[in-house]
Amino acid sequence: MKRIAVDAMGGDYAPKAIVEGVNQALADFSDIEIILYGDETKIRQHLTATERVRVVHTDEKINSDDEPAKAIRKKKQASMVLAAKAVKEGEADAILSAGNTGALLAAGLFVVGRIKGIDRPGLLSTLPTRDGHGFDMLDLGANAESTAKHLHQYAILGAFYAKNVRGIEYPRVGLLNNGTEESKGDPLRKETYQLLATDSSINFIGNIEARELLNSVADVIVADGFTGNAVLKTIEGTALSIMGQLKTAINAGGLRAKLGALLLKPSLKHLKKTLDYSDAGGAVLFGLKAPVVKAHGSSDAKSIVSTIRQIRTMLDTDVVGQSVQEFSKEEE
Repeated sequence: MKRIAVDAMGGDYAPKAIVEGVNQALADFSDIEIILYGDETKIRQHLTATERVRVVHTDEKINSDDEPAKAIRKKKQASMVLAAKAVKEGEADAILSAGNTGALLAAGLFVVGRIKGIDRPGLLSTLPTRDGHGFDMLDLGANAESTAKHLHQYAILGAFYAKNVRGIEYPRVGLLNNGTEESKGDPLRKETYQLLATDSSINFIGNIEARELLNSVADVIVADGFTGNAVLKTIEGTALSIMGQLKTAINAGGLRAKLGALLLKPSLKHLKKTLDYSDAGGAVLFGLKAPVVKAHGSSDAKSIVSTIRQIRTMLDTDVVGQSVQEFSKEEE
């Protein structure tokens, strides 16, 4: 049985969306147990599942505007902190939260702990592509600055994730850069390129430009956290903008536009699904001793189910355990 600790109080629509997602996940997956941390009275208002779930009550929670490290140190009884402690103490196998991203990163580092040999865990997420295949990208903001060694480790971690969680036998790894030529980029990108090119354990395919990311040119994209976070938000914002502009154009186009939209409804639904990142699950703080997964702050029940499915696959394939073994070999 896979035990997942869930911060029920994190996110824009908590605890309702979180608990509704848990209800559905328990119905879909018979091999999981959920521990919900938060205000029991508020949680019980939405909890319909009665088996394989329990609630640990706490009145304390970490707010979106709390300073991350300080909040983890001072709010010892916060729902997120208690969930992280459950993982550290072996009461749960993984933690899920849609709350304060910085606080979850701090809880992952200071409570769960990083894998020996990993200098800086990276934030990894699966992003959509035009053909629906998707790609994994890290770091998406766990670290504002990185060295070439850190980016090399992200490539190894990303390839591990793509192989074990997404079932890609020999993932293509690309380095996000401002050109495809080997000579392109700043000193960080050039040094990273050489490290990746000489690592025979990685299927490194070279530099990738940002405009090609949604064309399935690679299975794993490596970037520093500052750049990766900016790219992530650009992709999210562009997808929302395209759908918004399309809806506005249809509404303003009169009867002819509405009839056209009706005929194109199946195609438009497919377009929306292609641009929808909620099916892929959450962002994984990869490089820690257990799965620590951040759902989007605006997650609805569907997104929570997808994130629990993702965690379930991570536990099934023991991707974290395999990462521990791999980096232990490197240390030796």
